Amino acid sequence: MTNDRTAVVVEDDQDVGDVISRLLDKAGFDVVIARTGSDALDVVREQLPDLVTLDLTLPDIDGVEVCRQIRLVSDCYIIVVSGRTAEVDRLIGLEVGADDYLVKPFSMRELQARVAALFRRPRNQDAVRVEAALAPVAERPRPPADTDPLGCSDLTLKPEAREVLVLGEEIDLTRTEFDLLAHLVSNPGVVVPREDLLRAVWDTEFVPDSTHVVDVHLANLRRKLRGAAADNQWIRTIRGVGFRFDPCCN
Repeated sequence: MTNDRTAVVVEDDQDVGDVISRLLDKAGFDVVIARTGSDALDVVREQLPDLVTLDLTLPDIDGVEVCRQIRLVSDCYIIVVSGRTAEVDRLIGLEVGADDYLVKPFSMRELQARVAALFRRPRNQDAVRVEAALAPVAERPRPPADTDPLGCSDLTLKPEAREVLVLGEEIDLTRTEFDLLAHLVSNPGVVVPREDLLRAVWDTEFVPDSTHVVDVHLANLRRKLRGAAADNQWIRTIRGVGFRFDPCCN
């Protein structure tokens, strides 16, 4: 028999995903498991679920970005289920549209109670469901097609194509890493405060006490740039303030 409600479990850890799936199945949901962020977005568009449980650490798209894109097309309940314990992760997750945040490891009884609590606060999804069925997943506005490449001789960023070349070779960046680099490269020689990066890249006016999430993504970005050009020093840390892109540093 088909259940009245549908849930999407977004989790790349198979064991955790299976456990959550079984719990939700017993609670009366038809459950679909998605192992990647891109799969999750496809499933949400197709299934129009009532509930999404969302891990933030996914192999392709950062879970915060997945949450944001789900919110563009669906008013479903979203519970973040993540191993990230920092306050900034919880605050940003809730700011971009999650209804609740549950830290791993967690009790199945607690998850069950939180799901039940959410569904005691019903909201009308009809208009959102119709709009989601008719429209593709919205994306952040892209620059016009004639946008000139940015960067310097050894690092080229193509905003319209969302490509980054280091010494002529394309490197693979996450969406957040690309947007961070694009914002810095667009302001060469200018010190960009962490708070400004948080507002620009995460598209939020809410700035928590800690901006550690910016440092984490910048560290990953730098590691990838160094993997392609070991001696590069394009991104400088300005202690106590933020970051600066120096196009002449090699």
